[in-house]
Amino acid sequence: MTRESSLPLALLFPLVAVLAAFAVGSVFVLAIGDNPLETYGLLLGSALWWPDGIGYTLFLATPLIFTGLAVSVAFRAGLLNIGAEGQLYVAAFATAWTGIVLGGLPAVVLVPLCMVAAVLAGGIWGAIPGLLKARFGSHEVINTIMMNFIAVALVSYFTQYHYRVPGDPILQSAPISESAYIPRLGTMIPGLPARIPLNVAFLLALVASVAVYVFLWRTKWGYEIRATGSNPSAAEYGGISVPRQIVLAMAISGALAGMVGINEVLGYRHRYYDGFSDNYGFTGIAVALLGRNHPAGVVLARRYPGRRLHPERHQGHRADSAGDDHPVHRRGSDVPRASDPPEAQTAGGAAPWLTSLRSRSCFRRSDCRRRSCSRRSAGCSRNARASSTSRSRA
Repeated sequence: MTRESSLPLALLFPLVAVLAAFAVGSVFVLAIGDNPLETYGLLLGSALWWPDGIGYTLFLATPLIFTGLAVSVAFRAGLLNIGAEGQLYVAAFATAWTGIVLGGLPAVVLVPLCMVAAVLAGGIWGAIPGLLKARFGSHEVINTIMMNFIAVALVSYFTQYHYRVPGDPILQSAPISESAYIPRLGTMIPGLPARIPLNVAFLLALVASVAVYVFLWRTKWGYEIRATGSNPSAAEYGGISVPRQIVLAMAISGALAGMVGINEVLGYRHRYYDGFSDNYGFTGIAVALLGRNHPAGVVLARRYPGRRLHPERHQGHRADSAGDDHPVHRRGSDVPRASDPPEAQTAGGAAPWLTSLRSRSCFRRSDCRRRSCSRRSAGCSRNARASSTSRSRA
């Protein structure tokens, strides 16, 4: 079967799988008494709603592109990088550290230095389990899982005892220099509000996708990595150093995961914030698998539907360039203000579709509580009657 004839068949299977998933989901939606068309309309419409829906979808997709590419590069070498979560934490802290310590430098120098710090920190942290695999044969899954815990604990220690603002109740570093900020796309695209945190890091993610494709399929080093992943014995017989390819693949994988720090620190919070990752490293595994370990597939699969279910996690943190009074940056506030833009006047900056979901969810919770209370009261009445009957018989 030729490649041209197999392409429609390869596209047919994912399409059937998606349609089957929607069909099965419709059964569960009907089981709880809701309309599947309305539910899927809210789900898909929220991701395509302009400007908030598209803006936040692309913003939440940015770290998933980086981690999906990271996992796919390791997969191509026959490795499973479970440590993207730890690599992006170390890289985010290194980015913030560079922006704080070298804050006096001009933006044209400081921004590239911060980006290099993110790439180097993630690459070094990813190369360590690669070295252990190549030198001692220890499994990369065990090493990367353990290094996730080490990474989180290490950066939390430095943030808590060395780079935290005194008196700050939140575990986060001091803000980076304003010279290290990268612009948000809202300042460049008409109609896209600057309050949406979509920034230049999204464009870097697209460039990284093209670069990964060129590296894997158009260079000798990429060919050697793919050959190692396909058949290590044959690759070694052909003169390819398998240990070197293992270390190289894990280093590149860690560097790609570390680029999440560019989006998080330079384009969004402008500081290191402990616990910022919404399991980006682990979700990147699903993105890579959905994209069949191909950069183009990763870019298409990065719009993971579940990432749109909790946009409020990314609509609030403490200080940012727009100030604490901006609705996007008020942590945990659902009270709209007169100074808020019109689209933020509903539920403290939440989109109308999110307000609808919240109200329906609250109604269901209150209804469940009422039914639970009625069951408990009925049970208590039965117990009381049984107790009185037993006492009268005695």
